[in-house]
Amino acid sequence: MTNALPLPCTPVPVIAAAPQGARGTLIAATVASSLAFVLGSMVNVALPQMQADFGTGPSGAQWIVNAYLLPLGALVLMGGALGDHFGRKRVFQAGLGVFAASCLLAAVAWSFPILLFARVLEGLGAAMIAPTSLAILAEAFSGSDRGRAVGTWAGAGAAAGAVAPVAGGWIVDVAGWRWAFIAVLPFAALAYVIARRSIRESVADVNARAPLDWLGATLVSGGLLAAVWGLIALPDTGTSGTTIPALILGAALLTGFVVVEGRKGDAAMIPLVLFRDAGFSGLTLFTFFLYAALGGLMLLLPYTLISGLGYAASAAGLAILPMPLIIGAMSRFSGGALVDRFGTRNLLAGGATLVTVGFLLLAQLPADATYLPDILPGLLSLSVGMAMAVAPLTSAVLSSAGAARSGTASGVNNAVSRIGGLVATALLGLVLSGDLLAGFAVAAWAGAALAGLSVAVALRLPDGGNEKPPDT
Repeated sequence: MTNALPLPCTPVPVIAAAPQGARGTLIAATVASSLAFVLGSMVNVALPQMQADFGTGPSGAQWIVNAYLLPLGALVLMGGALGDHFGRKRVFQAGLGVFAASCLLAAVAWSFPILLFARVLEGLGAAMIAPTSLAILAEAFSGSDRGRAVGTWAGAGAAAGAVAPVAGGWIVDVAGWRWAFIAVLPFAALAYVIARRSIRESVADVNARAPLDWLGATLVSGGLLAAVWGLIALPDTGTSGTTIPALILGAALLTGFVVVEGRKGDAAMIPLVLFRDAGFSGLTLFTFFLYAALGGLMLLLPYTLISGLGYAASAAGLAILPMPLIIGAMSRFSGGALVDRFGTRNLLAGGATLVTVGFLLLAQLPADATYLPDILPGLLSLSVGMAMAVAPLTSAVLSSAGAARSGTASGVNNAVSRIGGLVATALLGLVLSGDLLAGFAVAAWAGAALAGLSVAVALRLPDGGNEKPPDT
């Protein structure tokens, strides 16, 4: 899902019918949230060149990705809470500023540690943008317009993702990886300007601010940071060094977070009453399994094409082009018309089934693999499955939590999807150090198992994918 960020090329009814402010809000939220997808796609095809420039091995490639995903996964909940407290527009714009500045730093990075520091800042900026952009949309639209807006949001991100691997590959081949970071700066500036003019601030009165749960924020951020750090280090160091202490510390902090949130009730950063709703709990679990399956593939597929099968960066970008194209073309309809006809639960189960089939096909990749017979069928199945699931999942999560907690629900959903992808990426060190094609097959089988679990969860969701929002 992710790009040189063209906006949807055909008129979208929800945009045309919306007031000017709502239309600008949708454009700003869509462009900004797509930036992370864009840069992620570009970095994926640039990894081999970045490794070569800095003289790092496979673990270096992991850290280039994880230095971004680690703060994003750890802090995205905090980003949603800050938006609810200080104002979503304020936090959204601040996140855009941090993201743009970090991209500029990455473009001029003179050493590997500086590059990783820039990637950490990018993750921080994205953690402020991702949950607030969805909450801003949830506030600006309602009813069926919200479903179409979310579908447009998801579809435009995917359409941007269609351009990113190709444009990123071309930039890497012609100008070098540093220009991939520079390419996103004009779009960050565009989103900032439109947001300033169009988005209405969610908190106008200081006295109306939602309480900020600093203790909960500290516990969950520290717990996620420690746990994921331990998972990243696990393939390289095994159980020696700081790996086991980090995992233990992470588990302890996350346990403490649950205890604290239970005591705080409605004043908690994540009110646990949300998880009493069968729909919200099921959707959260579905998100984790599906994005854990997808996260490893989106890093490993272009890496395997370039380093294992000898593709140029631009050719690798073209090879994965069907996925964002299909998601972009289908998301607006899956978020609106298809949900109305088939229901959220059926779309999620059907989409996850196709994702499972896609992984099973990719797991059969032979050593002399060619694109059309060996790679494209699995990629197509996976792409259609994700297109069926992404927009309905997002709309259902927002609806299940209710308008008052849309920022919190968006933060939880974003955090769970990022953490799922991060866990998969962290464990890729187990397959990157050996035979690349054999490792890809192992990762594809693992992806099929995770996607299969998401099917099982979807089938147990209440009718429509969610019940009424929990009482507050």
